[in-house]
Amino acid sequence: MEFNFTLKYRLPDTCDEIDVLEQRLAEAGCDDALAGIGLPGRLALAFCREAGSAGAALRSALDDAQRAVPGAELVEVSPDLVGLTDVADLLGMSRQNMRKLMLANPQSFPSPVHEGSTSIWHLADILGWLRARGSAKVTTEMTELAAAALQLNLAREGRRLQPKA
Repeated sequence: MEFNFTLKYRLPDTCDEIDVLEQRLAEAGCDDALAGIGLPGRLALAFCREAGSAGAALRSALDDAQRAVPGAELVEVSPDLVGLTDVADLLGMSRQNMRKLMLANPQSFPSPVHEGSTSIWHLADILGWLRARGSAKVTTEMTELAAAALQLNLAREGRRLQPKA
């Protein structure tokens, strides 16, 4: 199966120039990723990786990226945190249709992680809700990838919140 996901990193202060970094990424096995460095000190790797499962795809990409950039700190694995527009785009529907689903089902629609002028949800929660309602647009691969990304992000946050010894 083919999985599309993004790994976002904070780069160490001693990081190489982008040309050297791209070469190191390719040599480490990240040749199936598009690298982006929009912000200074940050790196985003948009992968299109073949693997038997979403977890295997993410684990191998994380290992490859760590080999290429040993001091990089993982910031986020996506797709995980999404707005209604992101979900609508993923499923090929309009944002308005997603909003109608949310408003028509206030008791059962997943609660956002952040509620405000722009609310944010875990993609796995919304896909699970849609799948339980019989949506044919939600594939097993989408659900598996969103759940694996959520677990990795939660584990990362858990490590970050551990009291320092």
